Amino acid sequence: MPVPLSTYEHDGYRFDVRDVGPENGPVIIALHGFPQTSACWDPMLPSLTSAGYRVLAPDQRGYSPGARPQEMAAYRMDRLAGDVLALADAAGAETFHLLGHDWGAGVGWHLAAWQPARLRSLSVVSTPHPRAMRRAFLGTQALRSWYVLFFQLPRVPELLLRAGRGSTLRRLLTSTGCPDPDVAVELMLQPDATTATVNWYRALRVRGVPRVGRVAVPTLYVWSDGDTALDRRAAANTARWVSADYHFEILTGVSHWIPGERPLELAELVLGHVARHP
Repeated sequence: MPVPLSTYEHDGYRFDVRDVGPENGPVIIALHGFPQTSACWDPMLPSLTSAGYRVLAPDQRGYSPGARPQEMAAYRMDRLAGDVLALADAAGAETFHLLGHDWGAGVGWHLAAWQPARLRSLSVVSTPHPRAMRRAFLGTQALRSWYVLFFQLPRVPELLLRAGRGSTLRRLLTSTGCPDPDVAVELMLQPDATTATVNWYRALRVRGVPRVGRVAVPTLYVWSDGDTALDRRAAANTARWVSADYHFEILTGVSHWIPGERPLELAELVLGHVARHP
């Protein structure tokens, strides 16, 4: 019988993980984004576990205190994806459903493209397919993604995120509709966390990571029309990059922070999707 996990190890680092639900239930691995932690899934967990699923929600590389390398190359997408596969192995899950929001969805797209045999289904929240995102930069998406360029600067982003003991970050997140800015502020004030989490963006410059191609895993994509970071063009064009069963859902009047703002509605969509692909 599987043993509930509180931590697991990979690549010389120790990761914290929430492991809830029936121990023998089908596994859903839930990946948070920036600048949140696995706590972002808490409002959804009762819905997922009561439906019989075992949910593994790790604090990813840079977020777990025992996994905060400071070098940029440690955050290559293939390294981040490897952390997820190591979690599945530690939990005894040969295959699993993957749920990701924001950067967690980015990891999900990579895994679905390069390790499709491990995934039963993919549920991505907010973040479009990387190729659709890249093409959208020719339009308004470039303006929406100003922070990606800002995070390439040395030291300045860290100073901003920690300014006023996180008061500046709290105001920025609140302005975008984030329902739990205090979690992010607490995280950024922890040792080494600011550089580690910002390095996810800086690692976009690292060469040698294969591009994400067409995805052949059954995919649910949930986008919200109140997202200030990701525009409709990239969301609409994502369908071109999925060759398997694909469902696109738009939540109206909802911000970027869907798991916290509409947890019950999102859980219902995810449960419907994974049930179609057992």
